[in-house]
Amino acid sequence: MYHCEACGREYDADGPWRCDCGHALDYADRPLPETDDPPDPTTFDRDRGLWAFSDFLPVDPEVTLGEGWTPLVDAPAFDAQIKLDSVFPTGSFKDRGATVTLSQAAELGVDRVVEDSSGNAGLAIATYAARAGIDAEIYVPADAKASKLRKIERTGADAVRVEGDRAAVTEACHDALAGDAWYASHAWQPAFFAGTMTWALEVAAQRDWAVPDAVVVPVGHGTLLLGAYRGFSALRAAGWTDSVPRLLGAQAAGHAPIAAGDTVVEDSAATANDLADGIQIDAPARGQQLLDTLDATGGAAVAVDAAATQRAHDRLGRAGFQVEPTCATAVAALERYREQGTVDDGSDVVVVLSGQNG
Repeated sequence: MYHCEACGREYDADGPWRCDCGHALDYADRPLPETDDPPDPTTFDRDRGLWAFSDFLPVDPEVTLGEGWTPLVDAPAFDAQIKLDSVFPTGSFKDRGATVTLSQAAELGVDRVVEDSSGNAGLAIATYAARAGIDAEIYVPADAKASKLRKIERTGADAVRVEGDRAAVTEACHDALAGDAWYASHAWQPAFFAGTMTWALEVAAQRDWAVPDAVVVPVGHGTLLLGAYRGFSALRAAGWTDSVPRLLGAQAAGHAPIAAGDTVVEDSAATANDLADGIQIDAPARGQQLLDTLDATGGAAVAVDAAATQRAHDRLGRAGFQVEPTCATAVAALERYREQGTVDDGSDVVVVLSGQNG
């Protein structure tokens, strides 16, 4: 059952993808384990991947590629721990959301899914749809990276190229939703956020249930920021941990509404960070929820320009981390947060790296 926190309406999971009032939907009830005694982290069956946390998840693992339990490594060069979601089957944390979303689609008997994405989310949805034997249609910007488009098309999905900005792609996708199409959106589907929630569950388990002081993640639609908040909140609600870290976002300059304290921003071509193409979102679907998340955790968001992104990307490469430029914004943001005093020297920080280079 889905619930709208804005107006209180409820819908079946096979119903609309957003509320009649226009607000995003969420699960009316989010599952928690029956015990408030956290298990020994070594007892999890990691061969099940993130589905080892099935007590926290709303569906059964109908569609999986073994995703989850990505490495959490020390990174002295950045005075932080880094979670390497770049080693997932399709190379990004979006696989977390895709496995749960396509599992729900399979459970509902869906024949065809539709998604709009500039790259990583589209590839993840297309890949897991192929795994499920479900047809997929992915709407992408006409100028999306050719390497990502080739990967999407190799899954057998239809890549529909749309001229215009990222908002035009979403609008074209929404116009195409009809008939038996099911919107497997990384920005709107509650199942996707149930999947990204597992990032926080893994981080806590890998640290023997010790929650970091702060977490830094790139933010476009904010699927990982919001997922991390829900994951750490679920652990606290279950009694397995006693706190939620400060959540800190990194946005692309020129596409940074959350950093501006708003839910929509006008694109500024003069200042746009074109290196961070994966997070160029001017109107996040769950913008108010993202702002509320930062407020609830004492967090913040900053806009990172192309020069800072390039410097961080170069530093990551020299430290042995081969990832795409978009996720380098998190490292650049961490440096800014330290300069501002938002993050103190010696703070216990975890940063995500996601997205394969090239």
